[in-house]
Amino acid sequence: MSIAAEKNVFDVEKIRKDFPILQREVNNYPLVYFDNAATSQTPQQVIDAIVDYYLNYNANIHRGVHTLSQEATDKYEAARKKIQKHFNAEKSHEIIFTSGATHGINLVASGFSAILKEGDEILVSALEHHSNIVPWQMICEKTGAKLNVIPMNEDGELVYTAFEELLSEKTKIVFLNHVSNALGTVNPIKKVIDKAHAAGAAVLIDGAQAAPHIKADVQALDVDFYVVSAHKMCGPTGVGVLYGKEEWLNKLPPYQGGGEMIATVTFEKTTYADLPHKFEAGTPNICGGIAFGAALDYLDNIGFDAIAAYEQDLLEYATKKLLEIKGMRIYGVAKEKTSVVSFNIEGLHPYDIGTIVDKLGIAVRTGHHCAQPIMDFYKIPGTVRASFSFYNTRAEIDRFIEAVEKARAMLS
Repeated sequence: MSIAAEKNVFDVEKIRKDFPILQREVNNYPLVYFDNAATSQTPQQVIDAIVDYYLNYNANIHRGVHTLSQEATDKYEAARKKIQKHFNAEKSHEIIFTSGATHGINLVASGFSAILKEGDEILVSALEHHSNIVPWQMICEKTGAKLNVIPMNEDGELVYTAFEELLSEKTKIVFLNHVSNALGTVNPIKKVIDKAHAAGAAVLIDGAQAAPHIKADVQALDVDFYVVSAHKMCGPTGVGVLYGKEEWLNKLPPYQGGGEMIATVTFEKTTYADLPHKFEAGTPNICGGIAFGAALDYLDNIGFDAIAAYEQDLLEYATKKLLEIKGMRIYGVAKEKTSVVSFNIEGLHPYDIGTIVDKLGIAVRTGHHCAQPIMDFYKIPGTVRASFSFYNTRAEIDRFIEAVEKARAMLS
């Protein structure tokens, strides 16, 4: 049972004490960190795991008979099992360590370059981050496959009927995010997966933005590939995971060649290692993988139901307060959203708003959020994006609202 469930209360002040960075000041103001969709902050428990690795058992893994190497290997593989359990993968070797979600997407896209041929079609959603667009464009140029786009509507939701019309026996893979990084929209991925499978297509889900808020069960979803980044989940940067069904991972060729991913090597021929090592060439981010496991321990101990309920309250409170500001427009008003508010104020540039609120100690993201097609759809250069996590508070939102009001007054 999680701490939050056991006490039947969400003690945000106790949680905030776990995050050292939340105690600092920016421009002589207490930090308000509302850029969680870009990267989350790191609790002391995860920092301790990183320090422990470098202090006590820093060594390369899978290769040494000495004690430090064996200890590091055991911790790294234990982290893989934690990740397997968290996402409910059937087998631990279906968990491939990567440098992040972008790496995982590129790994799958590269593998499909050996499968796709001219005349094949692949489907992407209009809500994607560039990292789930550009790799597939590159593969289409290489293979002659056609890229089709599932459109979005004014509310920031996918047009599901259009997806059904675009799907055909020519469709080989469908890829979309679980949650939009720019708008917070939660996509109906289970419906998409089931429909795509009925047409014979594989499905890749970019879970980078969903994983901090939603505990995905990859077996229940029946998804073929699911990618996440640790740094969105209170873990370190430079590490992530690709989940892939065993049958699909066996079909795809290796993404990179090098040490660790081989069984035998001669100058005449190389044979590849079994999963997961086939896709894990070279020395991995050992400390990062171990710390990712520690981050999942931390999040699971709080409990994702408690996290979701608390963040939903923050989202509703911030949305209500923002809409009271003159000239406010919120982009992305889907029925199902995570704790992201993307907005503009009439006549003001988002960069200018972001700059002023930063002077008041408040961190938000401005721009197109690596989702330029979404901004083109709305015919805007970008938005101000405030993204909330379970360690944020209503009091911080109040400060943010005051700062936005001050920016509007200064810039109008």
